[in-house]
Amino acid sequence: MSSRALPKTPLRPFVTANFAVTADGRISTRNFTPSDFSSKRDKRRLVKIRATCDAVLVGGRTLAADTMTLGIPGVRGKRPPLRVIVSNSGGIAPTLRVFEKAGAPIVIFTTRKMPAKTRDALASVADIFIHPTPVVDLALALAILQADYGVKRLVCEGGGTLLRSFAAADLLDELHLTFCPLIFGGSAAPTLTGVPGKFLPKSTQLKLIEMKRTGDECLTRWSVVRKEKRTAK
Repeated sequence: MSSRALPKTPLRPFVTANFAVTADGRISTRNFTPSDFSSKRDKRRLVKIRATCDAVLVGGRTLAADTMTLGIPGVRGKRPPLRVIVSNSGGIAPTLRVFEKAGAPIVIFTTRKMPAKTRDALASVADIFIHPTPVVDLALALAILQADYGVKRLVCEGGGTLLRSFAAADLLDELHLTFCPLIFGGSAAPTLTGVPGKFLPKSTQLKLIEMKRTGDECLTRWSVVRKEKRTAK
């Protein structure tokens, strides 16, 4: 939907993020294997965090690698969150589990790079917004989610490159981190902000809100510190 423009004073959802990281700060191996190294407790926590949100958002590559369905299994009496996919390349396989699993509506934000064949195949199972820019305009995507879908709270579950984009654009409000008792190593293994590389335009300051030890893992919650709140919870 290339005709949409960002309002001068856009409203957007409160954006939290949830990641499991190793002791050396990696979210996956150098081969981008599925992020299944955290405990069952952490996976239950992931579902609980999803259940507090109106939408769960993930990047296309993470969606495929982790074969995610983006639901809230085992949670009753709660409307499942909107399932949101972001892909700059548009290379989303229509055969992914998320499109076969019944659940909440699916919204895709992508660019003109998405092949027409893929767009046609997904048109019946998802709302697709095509951005004219080389990468998805996250601020516009968030504004659309709030205005068109009533999303007030959203959780981003990866990958690191997507989280980096949220942080760089000052669109992140909160961060859940589970520290796991593993060391992956490797300069090519992705970190919380993707493959190690350039610094962010400016540092994102965090304030520790909660910290809890469970087994050998440490569950934490951080709030992004900024002078002015630009969202409404």
